[in-house]
Amino acid sequence: MSNALVERNRERMPRKRGPIRRIVTLLGPAFVAAVAYVDPGNVAANLTAGAQHGYLLVWVLVASNMMAVLIQYTSAKLGLVTGHSMPELLRGRLGRRGRLAYWAQAEVVAAMTDLAEVIGGALALYLLFDIPLVLGGLIVGVVSLVLLMVQSRRGQRHFEFVIIGLLSVIAVGFVAGLFVSHTDWAEAAGGLLPRFDGPGTVLLAASMLGATVMPHVIYLHSSLSRDRHGVGHDKKRLLHLLKATKWDVGLSLVIAGSVNIAMLLLAAGSLRGVGGTDSIEGAYSAIESALGPIIAAAFAVGLLASGLASTSVGCYAGAAIMGGLLHRRIPVWIRRSITLIPALVILGAGANPTWALVISQVVLSVGIPFAVIPLVRLTSDRRLMGEHANTRTTQAVAWTVVALIVALNAALLVLTFTGQV
Repeated sequence: MSNALVERNRERMPRKRGPIRRIVTLLGPAFVAAVAYVDPGNVAANLTAGAQHGYLLVWVLVASNMMAVLIQYTSAKLGLVTGHSMPELLRGRLGRRGRLAYWAQAEVVAAMTDLAEVIGGALALYLLFDIPLVLGGLIVGVVSLVLLMVQSRRGQRHFEFVIIGLLSVIAVGFVAGLFVSHTDWAEAAGGLLPRFDGPGTVLLAASMLGATVMPHVIYLHSSLSRDRHGVGHDKKRLLHLLKATKWDVGLSLVIAGSVNIAMLLLAAGSLRGVGGTDSIEGAYSAIESALGPIIAAAFAVGLLASGLASTSVGCYAGAAIMGGLLHRRIPVWIRRSITLIPALVILGAGANPTWALVISQVVLSVGIPFAVIPLVRLTSDRRLMGEHANTRTTQAVAWTVVALIVALNAALLVLTFTGQV
């Protein structure tokens, strides 16, 4: 055999991938979920917290992100080990009325998510191109429908590439200002000490928690991991997928968490005490005045990418919830049209869009226990998970997380109904 033929045959032989490359090729599902952690609701909550209270609530973002890493990995593990999504598993454990009630609350959560994302995208278009808010909301809805069509026609992997690209734009847009802002790093480090300063900070903390630990992607991540990697894995393959998933979740949420913290630090360093920063439009104007038009434009582009990516993921999550719990599916354009209506009504009514974003995140925070409690119970069940069931240590940490979330929500409800927030 000639040397040339040997070389050609060698080129055609499959090359062994190194351990790092094998893991990199499996990344993606958690990056789709992570987009929900940097949606416009996060922008509103983080900018408001930083502008009004400085570095006081940095600890909320750090704690929320740590919770999110545990929760999202647990959800992904559930899908990989069982071959079923979390909504599918809940369907088998609930009666008909229970399924309908559970589906209703989950859909409300998904709708609140979509509300924040469409409003945020509309605000970005208004800031960038002076497009009226209602028209901007319609544009966001149409573009998100196109993104969803990519997923339905080209498959999840192509959808992941698009979302990862938008996540990159989001990161650059929201972090750029931090490099030219006046951050007091010593005071920022002091913000890692858990504390509140009045009822208003409790409301903001709940809003930040609801914007960071997102119920709809807790339901969705089990579907994402199962659909991407398949079912029926042997022990060795499953262990490899679980290892890759840890990297997937860790990397994606480190990026998302860093972006959130950067937003709060930017607001605390450059917008604190500046009038009008209780709204995204006011924050944009303040950023433009303090840091220049380039940084302000980068911020608005990041907000637009955030709205487009996160509303697509939110609509995807709603379909997964309905399909799993009710075994019903509706065309994506119908779902997109239905979930778009509340945001357009709010935009058309002239309500304060930033305040609507903050309140939507509070509703999400109230919905978190309905997602995390069943998740912890399912993944702690050895009959379901086998050797991959949560260890006692993991269970203890997970239930502590649940207790903290429930306590914060209870405090929020008490303060709200007694008129203190």
